[in-house]
Amino acid sequence: MGGYVEELFGLKGKAAVVIGGGGVLGSKMGEGLARAGADLAVLDLSMEHARRQAAALAAHGVKTLALPVDATCQQDLQEAADAILARLGRVDILVNAPGINSATPFFEITAEEYERIMRVNLESIFFACQLFGKIMVAQGQGGSIINISSASSGPPLSKIFAYSVSKAALNNLTQFLAREWAPHRVRVNALAPGFFPAQQNRKILTRERTEDIFRHTPMGRFGDSEELVGAVIWLASERAASFVTGAIIRVDGGFSAMTI
Repeated sequence: MGGYVEELFGLKGKAAVVIGGGGVLGSKMGEGLARAGADLAVLDLSMEHARRQAAALAAHGVKTLALPVDATCQQDLQEAADAILARLGRVDILVNAPGINSATPFFEITAEEYERIMRVNLESIFFACQLFGKIMVAQGQGGSIINISSASSGPPLSKIFAYSVSKAALNNLTQFLAREWAPHRVRVNALAPGFFPAQQNRKILTRERTEDIFRHTPMGRFGDSEELVGAVIWLASERAASFVTGAIIRVDGGFSAMTI
């Protein structure tokens, strides 16, 4: 059984990039990829977080690289890509996990706030896909891009207007690129978590909202970051998910299946 599972899901010899890799969810997904055998580049706005995560992952016997990156800056992304290719030699897997949130009432959202959310949640991923997708296509050996969407990508959740817009657009981008790059065996999918407490959403998880969430989640609880790892490894696997592209994979405790 062990040999067969390794054959299906093992990532030894692959090089992965996790943008937002120092965050609560990004770090756990990166750990899963490293434990499956992938060399890993951890990109994060905080160099301290990136270094800490890269050092922890090196314990799994893989090559690691920590880079400080503002995901909204194309120059930062290009410099990171150059460093990754110099260190790891290739890019086979990209996980796009940067994100910010806001619960500003609709009539009070400013242009600056709206644009900032769109830059982080959509534009940064657009340009990361453009840059690393081009590398994967040029390598000629396929690849896997995993964009982190949200349960609010549709139907949208209450109160988080700009965030929901950005995630709906991200789903569209994911499916568009899946169609474009399928002939090159570069698969593009999105992972849509339900409610996983993280830095970006702690401020809006009031007691009242938490109670509403649990009532609407058949499993009656928040998700744990560890519960995203299996889906990430599956989507990253060249063999296990070889015919999976353009999919929006929901890991939400049944939230999206709930009505009344």
